[in-house]
Amino acid sequence: MRAQILNYKGKAIFYMDFSGLKTENQISEIIDICKTHIFKQSLGSTIGLVNIEEMFFNNNVKDMFLDFVKGNKPYMKASAVIGVTGLKKIMFNAIMKLSGRDVRSFDTLDLAKEWLISQK
Repeated sequence: MRAQILNYKGKAIFYMDFSGLKTENQISEIIDICKTHIFKQSLGSTIGLVNIEEMFFNNNVKDMFLDFVKGNKPYMKASAVIGVTGLKKIMFNAIMKLSGRDVRSFDTLDLAKEWLISQK
């Protein structure tokens, strides 16, 4: 499943898996699924983990993520991402600056999950 609740050490983490996606349409579909879930949650309640390892990235995808990250800001308590490498680092930093969000980047899922559960 590309969007699911992970139970990690008794804490719920909303996991959004974009890893390996190769087209804008695939990415857009998962963003829409994630928005549907997040926008049903209480404000400031969601802990999110995004995996963008090996995901296709271009300016259109950057714009989709910027819109997604800005739009879900009121619902998020803490957010982390893995897979921010190469040119994605530049895009990630731009998205963080433009969205006003503080999404932390980690090298592994386990490091990200540990940090996220410490935020609750």
